[in-house]
Amino acid sequence: MSGAGAPQSEPVDCSDLRVAIVAASWHQRVMDGLLDGALRACAEHRVVEPRVVRVPGSFELPVAAQALAAAGYDAVVALGVVIRGGTPHFDYVCAAATDGLTRVALDHTVPVGFGLLTCDDEAQALDRAGLEGSREDKGHEAASAALATARVLRDVRAA
Repeated sequence: MSGAGAPQSEPVDCSDLRVAIVAASWHQRVMDGLLDGALRACAEHRVVEPRVVRVPGSFELPVAAQALAAAGYDAVVALGVVIRGGTPHFDYVCAAATDGLTRVALDHTVPVGFGLLTCDDEAQALDRAGLEGSREDKGHEAASAALATARVLRDVRAA
């Protein structure tokens, strides 16, 4: 399973950080699980009222993440799911979203939690969505990683 070897960490206080979550709309059941996991992680890290923005699909995640980073958010969590079909569309969308989100993080020096599921089928996506019966909670993981990194960056800038 892809979650093997994940670090165990305790939530850090991020109550002083502005956090945004950008979530795609395709595959609603999976997306509901990812978003719930990200919001739960925010609550565990004491984030007050993270902003949630919805976009049509995963291809649109980078442009929304860029706008949020430019608006001064300390961390952005990007959530989406792309399920392989019978055409190369899957490869193009996954590459564009991944490259775009990486560019946002580096161009703005803002952590972007990578909660983009790239799955062969719906069963794999459901198993990673943080729903009852899922083996992984990628929304929670993406938000926790973004928040921990935002705390590190805040501490680096203060030094």
